[in-house]
Amino acid sequence: MGKLGRFACIFTPMALVIAGFICLSLVLSGQMNEKNKIQRDLYFFKADTREFNDNPDANFESNLPDNVEIDNELLKALQEAAKSKDTNKQLKDFYTVGFWNYCEGDINDKGEETITFCSERKNYFWWNPVDVWELDDSATQKIFPDEMQKGLDAYRKVSRWMFASFIIAFFLTLAEFLIGFTAIFSRWGSFVTTIVSTAQSLFYFSAAVTATAMYGSLVAVFESVLKPYNIKATLGKNMLATLWLGVAFALASGFFWLISTCCCSGKSDRKKVVVEKTPYTYERVASPYMGASGNAHQMHDLPAHPVAGHGTSGSAYEPFRHGK
Repeated sequence: MGKLGRFACIFTPMALVIAGFICLSLVLSGQMNEKNKIQRDLYFFKADTREFNDNPDANFESNLPDNVEIDNELLKALQEAAKSKDTNKQLKDFYTVGFWNYCEGDINDKGEETITFCSERKNYFWWNPVDVWELDDSATQKIFPDEMQKGLDAYRKVSRWMFASFIIAFFLTLAEFLIGFTAIFSRWGSFVTTIVSTAQSLFYFSAAVTATAMYGSLVAVFESVLKPYNIKATLGKNMLATLWLGVAFALASGFFWLISTCCCSGKSDRKKVVVEKTPYTYERVASPYMGASGNAHQMHDLPAHPVAGHGTSGSAYEPFRHGK
């Protein structure tokens, strides 16, 4: 029952590790396969340019509040991208950003989205609208206001830390799963696994915080700068929900690994009961005693009447031996 109880003790943290690993894998696989609906719906950030594409020559200034001004350089660049005859340079209806790459596509009259292109996967990927929208023919400072440029610069720098945190968390999760098997045999295995789980939880949590804050800031920048052009930006709710669910699994697994270091040692509770003989006691002699001849000889030397206090029972004589 010892090993069985130990296995039951670590079953919960192992199940939580697997659940957290699945969530992390889904986060890292977002936008990698446009044919897979689950991966297609997982993105950190989405830019919707459909309303601008519908009427790129519209007079936006007439519908703007008094304190908002249109940047003519940016408007001109966006209009050229929207009306470009080169399909590779055309402004698409939407752009979704994943961990390794981004995808773009069109939206029909029914609101159905169709992905037409996904970029190649890259390490330390960050989505640069200047390159994607083919706006780099002009100086970046002229295309985007200072607020937009500063937001993109911060996004580019922080994205490197986010990428590293996710990759470290991924491999630490694998290590936690493999080392966790040693916890079946002893609480020392649970102790080592707890250390790995703590490190994994820290990187997982920091990656989630970084991604949420970084893309939240990017959405705020897009909303403040590009909303007058009817370009909208949103966070991927499915991606963030999956990400933070994985963080919850990671933190919970670390807690249960810690509990397993104190409980369920795995040793059997059965103990051998040893009965010690009390010194100077009498025990019955096995029959026959000293063989047939020896028995007969002793019976011949015995007195006719048993001596009181030497182990008699009725009229029968029962020999005893003195044991120390």
